[in-house]
Amino acid sequence: MPLAKPQIGLVPFDRIAENYDRIFTDAKIGHVQRAAVRRALEKEFRPGHRVLEIGCGTGADACFLAEHGVEVVACDSSPGMVAVTAQKVAIRGLQHFVKPCLLAAEDIGSLKDSFDGAFSNFGVLNCVPDLPALAKNLGRLLRPGATMVLCLMGPCCMWEMAWYLAHGNPRKAFRRLRRGGVTARIADGPPVRVYYPRVSSLARALATHFRLTAIKGVGILVPPSYLEFWAERCPRLLRSAAHADAVLESCPGVRLLGDHVLLTLQRGGV
Repeated sequence: MPLAKPQIGLVPFDRIAENYDRIFTDAKIGHVQRAAVRRALEKEFRPGHRVLEIGCGTGADACFLAEHGVEVVACDSSPGMVAVTAQKVAIRGLQHFVKPCLLAAEDIGSLKDSFDGAFSNFGVLNCVPDLPALAKNLGRLLRPGATMVLCLMGPCCMWEMAWYLAHGNPRKAFRRLRRGGVTARIADGPPVRVYYPRVSSLARALATHFRLTAIKGVGILVPPSYLEFWAERCPRLLRSAAHADAVLESCPGVRLLGDHVLLTLQRGGV
């Protein structure tokens, strides 16, 4: 039975909005993983570009791009996350560059604007069941030749498999491989269905409007965020892992074993 769409005020990520930056964005692992994604964002988006962010969270990436002269329409389904984003934008004086918008990924087709690009970070699209429908909406919103950067959780996280197998929990070790995804709860909030599609499946789902141009791994030797205690204890090892990831991120095969996979796509058409 499909899960009901959360109502405003009952959205799963509302419960962690106020603490998200502390537990991930500003944490050691979160900082390293986000830096890897930002290298791609800096490469693809230039001052004067107008881009759409799908699932802005607390606005960390929107503000980063805004500080580089990029205009961002920052959408999220969580009122709590949008409120934190709006506050952050106001504090940094970026109101002319960032427009926070309460809008789920499934509803971006209601936008009337056109964009030079789009991006989504850290697994937002893992919670979207109908990627072909999303591709159709994005195909209408993005100009021909526009770039899209998507960071999703991949199905084969080497760290996760090794960690949970070592702790006698094969169910969690291989949860990403389950067909149909898994049901998760965020801070004891309402349930959310999480999917872990393969890159080949993602490329097919988006192929009607977008061509896959690059694949990189994020968090190959850098562990998932739930191992932050390890990063706190072993900062030198974390730095070494981050340097190694910068080398391994584009290596075929190995790049698909990270906590996340980073895809760059181009809008077709003329």
